[in-house]
Amino acid sequence: MTTPVLTAATIGRYLSYLQERERAAATLQKYAHDLNVLREWLGERALTKQTLLLWKEELISKRAPATVNTMLAALNGYLSFMGWLQLRLRPLRIQRTLFQDERRELDRQEYVRLVVAAQRKGSQRLSLILQTICATGIRVSELRFITAEAVATGRAEISNKGKRRIVFLPDKLRHLLQPYLHRQGITAGPVFLSRTGKALDRSHIWREMKALCQSAEVSPEKVFPHNLRHLFARTYYTMEKDLSRLADILGHSSVDTTRIYTAESGIVHARQVGRLGLVVT
Repeated sequence: MTTPVLTAATIGRYLSYLQERERAAATLQKYAHDLNVLREWLGERALTKQTLLLWKEELISKRAPATVNTMLAALNGYLSFMGWLQLRLRPLRIQRTLFQDERRELDRQEYVRLVVAAQRKGSQRLSLILQTICATGIRVSELRFITAEAVATGRAEISNKGKRRIVFLPDKLRHLLQPYLHRQGITAGPVFLSRTGKALDRSHIWREMKALCQSAEVSPEKVFPHNLRHLFARTYYTMEKDLSRLADILGHSSVDTTRIYTAESGIVHARQVGRLGLVVT
């Protein structure tokens, strides 16, 4: 049996394997980061079950359970690829929370303030990005599928994680995007481009959003692209109460994932329970 190792070369081989299987670019980036964190932590230590258990204990003491599990997923995938199944570690068992943390839940009023702040800052592109993600429920990584052609037809074909789905663009959004395309001279391809003509990446959008926090008076903990997708999901479910249809719109394989998106905060739940009027005395 080959002596288990974790090197830049073997990590590269594993990432190439994942790329050939059309794993998302964001997944590759995350796995590369997590495996390199482990590689630096190992130093001269051997890649053994005992050593990996020590690493897991350190992760548990310093990171959130969900983060620990994503890092273990990166490790276990690598170990399976290398054929070292006996070294894999068990993920943490996490009980699904019934409520969202209100400190991280973006509400509609805060979303509107972010859009207005972007407009006041003179960043029409950012204002439209916020509205496009929130009005369609797409992932930030799917923004590149919002093209001039999609604006013209009112429907974008999204290809992600080996699945395809159609996302419809509301007429109001199209009416905002059409003059923007005209001013930018974009007649085909992605609507939102960098100064060099490339599609915007997640980190660029994240930084621009964070820069709005102070002027919009919104907590930085609430301001990240994926929270716009959560706001879309909660708003849709509140109106339609159709979890299965929402799962299709969001591109989820399981409605269990969609339930996480539609969870309200504990404050909202407490208010709902209070309205039942079942306290008699």
